[in-house]
Amino acid sequence: MKIDLTDTTASKINKALVRGRRAIGTPAVGMVLTMVIVTDEENAYDSLRAAEDASHEHPSRTLVVIKRHARTLRDRTASRLDAEVRVGSEAGTGETVVLRTYGEVSDHADSVVLPLLLPDAPVVVWWPVDAPETPSKDPLGALAQRRITDLYAVERPLEVLETRVRNYAPGDTDLAWTRLTPWRSMLAAALDQARVKVTSAAVEAEQENPSAELLSRWLEARLNVPVDRVVTAGPVVTAVRLGTGNGEIVIDRPEGPLATLTLPGQPPRTLALKVRPTSELIAEELRRLDADEMYAVALNGAATKEHA
Repeated sequence: MKIDLTDTTASKINKALVRGRRAIGTPAVGMVLTMVIVTDEENAYDSLRAAEDASHEHPSRTLVVIKRHARTLRDRTASRLDAEVRVGSEAGTGETVVLRTYGEVSDHADSVVLPLLLPDAPVVVWWPVDAPETPSKDPLGALAQRRITDLYAVERPLEVLETRVRNYAPGDTDLAWTRLTPWRSMLAAALDQARVKVTSAAVEAEQENPSAELLSRWLEARLNVPVDRVVTAGPVVTAVRLGTGNGEIVIDRPEGPLATLTLPGQPPRTLALKVRPTSELIAEELRRLDADEMYAVALNGAATKEHA
């Protein structure tokens, strides 16, 4: 069921949600969190689709905030809020409100979002593009327990990464880090099997890849060895090599969903290591809503060791 509201208010949106739930006979008690997506019109469809797919694992109320750019002087001075309320099959397993803000309302989107949050439920804010420099101090980010950004969506990811380091606050995370979960799991398992001291490390990836930079910093902090960055054609991270006294531990994924794991003195093994869609990344982030301490370690790299 879909309900369109023009020049509306948060109070009218809440009434539309209640009306929609009554019409389809669905209660709101099954939802476990509020997901706020702050995006533009161009990226709204893909972002909402990913959130709705993730809602099958984490039923949620999804609020999509789209700040519309005024085309005329009248639009710039006028304040208006339009909304599209979706419940039932139109909204995954939860409910969705698409908010389009105009004029001064765009500067105070938090005042619109606040009355629409589920009571006594965690709040997650996700910026698919155009994230603020300091997510925790953004008016919408300040409402959330978790704040998700994506370095893959920026033009100069390594420059922005340094901004993330300076402005990090507990609760921040980035999908460039989430993409590394299978790599980190496989590396940890390989080291458990080999039980050798790592003396050197290298991460191979396309140039300016933020996941490769985060992985390098994480390895540097955890293994206490320098990590070389080797530029390849990609796509994304293609290999990690750990030097030991017995030979190299290598996870190699030049392309496709399969990787090869090589341990000293053992035959190579084939492992599944696909590039995951955004919906899977978001679903992973919603499984834990406390601070991501390992992301903080990866941001700071070797400096983590120095200040430990």
